[in-house]
Amino acid sequence: MDALTEGGERFELEPGDEGYPSCIQDGYERLPHLYGVGDPSVLATPCLGVIGARKATPYGIEVARMAGEVAAACGITVVSGGARGCDAAASAGALQAGGRTIIVSGCGADGVYPRSSAEIFRKAPQQGGCILALESWGTPPRRYAFPKRNRLIAALSQALLVTEAGRRSGTMITAEAAMDIGRNVYAVPGSIFSPTSEGTNYLIANGAALITDEIGLMVQISLDFGVSCTIAERPHPELGRVLSALVASPQRPDGLAGKIGVDAAAAERTLSTLWERGLVVRLPDGRMAASEKAYELLRGKG
Repeated sequence: MDALTEGGERFELEPGDEGYPSCIQDGYERLPHLYGVGDPSVLATPCLGVIGARKATPYGIEVARMAGEVAAACGITVVSGGARGCDAAASAGALQAGGRTIIVSGCGADGVYPRSSAEIFRKAPQQGGCILALESWGTPPRRYAFPKRNRLIAALSQALLVTEAGRRSGTMITAEAAMDIGRNVYAVPGSIFSPTSEGTNYLIANGAALITDEIGLMVQISLDFGVSCTIAERPHPELGRVLSALVASPQRPDGLAGKIGVDAAAAERTLSTLWERGLVVRLPDGRMAASEKAYELLRGKG
């Protein structure tokens, strides 16, 4: 755990204190003591929780970043756990768009965990947000702390967006906590062959609001938060048959060739070209997937 050395003042809030977030009473019989770094007034703003897999695919990471940007454009604060993968991408998207984020940490609010998220931990207080924790100052990350913080994410959020998740995961625990306390839950669909989309597809099948694109998320936020915002329409450039197939679902090279109707050598040559351009990545199981850069191109940002 690294120390958080800059970016905001420490604060503590007990139930009954001015500024204690009233929304979290929905999630607790006994309200917790809160520790924070940054601006505590952000806890009273409309909040959208954006969470997802730590071992996320480029698709999940880009969805989370997009969600952070959309929330910021709508004037909504993004709540995340700050974990690597989707959570960090959501907070980064909000910050890059000039918005605010609350990072609910699994260690003391004066620490940074994981180290890979140091930049968002530093910037969140600087841009009017905060780091929030249930654990006292100086507490290192502990396994028991993360389920506790998941419930706090759900309670702080008027609605919760799940960007990518395995069927059994901390993300799903947070989603279930949100549903238990009556929060609206949104989910982004993914390939039926992707383990990291099993959770989101399950949520959709069981009543979560289906989010298929930026405009859909904007509309859902507008309806649930009573705000108005617009997102510029983005062009969708032609990415080619190979890359389009990988956007739909990660594939092994031999399976990709059969899927798009070319010989294996042609598929390998195209993959090599896309690799050189940074448009594909190899997943741990050997499948090839569209990279974050490819999804940015798809969204018209490249």
